[in-house]
This record gives sequence, C-alpha cells and structure tokens, in this order.
Amino acid sequence: MHLLTLKDWSPGQIEEVIEKSMEIKRTPERFRTTLKDRSLALIFQKTSTRTRVSFEVAMTQLGGHALYLDWRTTNFKMADIKDETRYLSRNVDCIMARLLRNSDLKAMAEASQVPVINGCDEKYHPCQAITDLMTIKEKTGRLKGAKLVYIGVHNNVCNSLIVGCTKTGMEITTVTPIKNEPSLDKELMEAAEKTGLHKTTLNVENAVKDADVVYTDTWVDMEFFLDPKFKEKKEKRIKLMMPYQVNRELLKEGKALVMHDMPIHRGYEISGEIIESERSIIYEQSENRLYTAKGILLKLLQG
Repeated sequence: MHLLTLKDWSPGQIEEVIEKSMEIKRTPERFRTTLKDRSLALIFQKTSTRTRVSFEVAMTQLGGHALYLDWRTTNFKMADIKDETRYLSRNVDCIMARLLRNSDLKAMAEASQVPVINGCDEKYHPCQAITDLMTIKEKTGRLKGAKLVYIGVHNNVCNSLIVGCTKTGMEITTVTPIKNEPSLDKELMEAAEKTGLHKTTLNVENAVKDADVVYTDTWVDMEFFLDPKFKEKKEKRIKLMMPYQVNRELLKEGKALVMHDMPIHRGYEISGEIIESERSIIYEQSENRLYTAKGILLKLLQG
C-alpha cells in the first residue's frame, strides 16, 4: 500500500489515519518503540522544511531510523529511477519522496518493494491534506458537514484538499482565479463534482461568510518566488490575486478559522495581522504534520 494521491484511499482509511494521529498526539509515549529497527528513506528533489522535519522526527520518535537523501547527491540524478528504487527498497522499510514530477513518483512506486509516500509533487500533497483534516477535526470537533473555503491558485494542495474534504463529508468551495496547469487533474475534478460537496466561485466575499475554515496557500511556488526569470509572471500573478488576499477586511463578517500550509509570503496571500490573530491556527496546523507523519507511517508499516 502506498500514499500517492488520496484518490485511491477510502474515506475509512483516511479517517483511520486521522484518528490514529490524534491518539499519538495525546499519548506519544505509548508509541516510542513502535517502529524499532525500521528504516525510512527520505528523498528530496524539492526543498522542504516541514516535510523533512516531520518525517525525520516522526521516525525517530517511533523508535526507527530516518535516512536523508538529497536527490542531487545520489545516482537518482543520473540513473533510471526504477533501477535506483529497486535497490533502495531492498534496504529500507519505507520511502518518502518529495519530487518535482508525479510521473517519477509513480515510477518509483511501481518499482518499490516497500510503501512509498508522496511528500509533495506538482499534482498532489496528500500528507498535507491529512494534516489539514486532522487539524479541522481537532478544532471544530467534526469533518462531516464542516465548510472549508480555499482561496488562491489551484495547485497540488488544492487538489488534495478537494479529495480529502469530499471523501470525509466536508463541503469545500474553491476560489481560484489562477489554475496551475501542471496541477490540473480532470478525473479528480469530475469525481469531486459527483459528490455534490465541491463548488467553485470567484465571489470570495460571499464564499467566506459561513465558512468554518478559510485556507490559503502561496500564489507563487517557493522555487520561483525569488527567481529573476519568473519576475514578470510573478508580478502578473500578484496583481491578479491581491483582491483575494486573506485579511481582516475579507473576514470581518464571519468567524472562520484561518489555515495556511506554509511557507508563507506575508503581505501577499495573507496579511500579517491575520497570521498573528486569534483566528489563525496555522502554527498548530504545521505542528500536526509531525503527528500525521507518525499516523501515516504506522498505517503503511503496520496495516
């Protein structure tokens, strides 16, 4: 069993991991030796803070060992990805890969003898979505019937939120003036539409009025934000997206909690005052990456 997109996970499997993650958060000492003598390979082609920290610390606190591999310093960079994965999976119990292309992640999963976890690619970010759902349940006491509004670029995080929300009975409204072409998944959108739980609009003020959670993400991928070659496109995005910034004025009528998967560009997709406000649960959300990493590892390695 792998964790690649959440599309092939059942609602029960998603909810099981969320419940286990919450249990681990409440009683971490009970799980200190659960994965004793197990090893996790962490492969990073993309930069990371939360994904690396959460999985490396999670594996350590579960009694196992995490092996960090920078893509650029391994033969993954120059050899066939399936050949390298066949070797690696004979040495470890699980692989967590944060890659640029979903096609490479799928090739890795096909070749691996052990579970593969998608730590983020251009199409999906399932680990983040599981954390988001855990945080919402923790803060609101429910998933089914809760209302989330996602405001920003339709990207990998948006995709995984749509799947996670609709599979657990949450209503999700997406306000996405820009769609990131590499992230688009027609099959995913068609499946979400059939549930009746997903809708899309550009009327952001109306969308947030009765929301339980308002969620935003960076408008420009981190690897491009400071890239001078992306400057013109970045400026166009910012100009188009500024009316959709999550700020005090936008949220003045509702009582929604505010989430962001981080890293944050303050003053762009979200204002500093909202980040620091009582409505923000951003840092608790990011902390929960540790507990859901543990929940995911136990699900894949223990069943």
